[in-house]
Amino acid sequence: MALLAVFCVLWVGLAIDPLFRQDWLLENLLVIIAVPGLVLAWRRWPFSNLTYTCLFVFLVFHEIGSHYTYSLVPYDAWWHTLTGRSLDELLGFERNHYDRLVHFLYGLLVTPAAVELFGHYGRYPRTWAFLFPLFFVTAHSVIYELVEWAAASVFGGELGVAYLGTQGDVWDAQKDMALALVGTLLALMALSAAGKLPTDAAETAPLTE
Repeated sequence: MALLAVFCVLWVGLAIDPLFRQDWLLENLLVIIAVPGLVLAWRRWPFSNLTYTCLFVFLVFHEIGSHYTYSLVPYDAWWHTLTGRSLDELLGFERNHYDRLVHFLYGLLVTPAAVELFGHYGRYPRTWAFLFPLFFVTAHSVIYELVEWAAASVFGGELGVAYLGTQGDVWDAQKDMALALVGTLLALMALSAAGKLPTDAAETAPLTE
């Protein structure tokens, strides 16, 4: 409840005077669906505090991207103010990589929710307890890229370019999906190492009787 309250305050603050209002509206369709859904499902299918925290962090990063438009988030200016140096120059970046970061965070921070969601419906051999959340999150990553493509095709113009955010990279969608996959794999390996994958006792339990 505390995280929900903080997020609502941040959401309202970042909804004030975004850089590109139409892009902000498109980006916030995710939030308008996801956050009320999490609230409504709270009593029947509650997640752990760790998972709610991960989702909170991801949504905050997403809201920052929505406010500024992902390709224009001034993280390099913020870094320069703090350190006196350019982060882009330090890392050799030739484009704004904020969108790449959020795709990676999607895999890293949404995966715990997928693990608990599948664990709610049953216990699986360890291999499938690892693979089900992996397939679930990476499939969402693919679907999101298809939605971006469709929205950019429908709206076109400046809005389509802002929402798609490729910044001239023809492999943008593939790189975004790859980073989400890396984030998911890291999350699953960490959860597995911590014994947080909800598995049954049999590593090779049969799929059918």
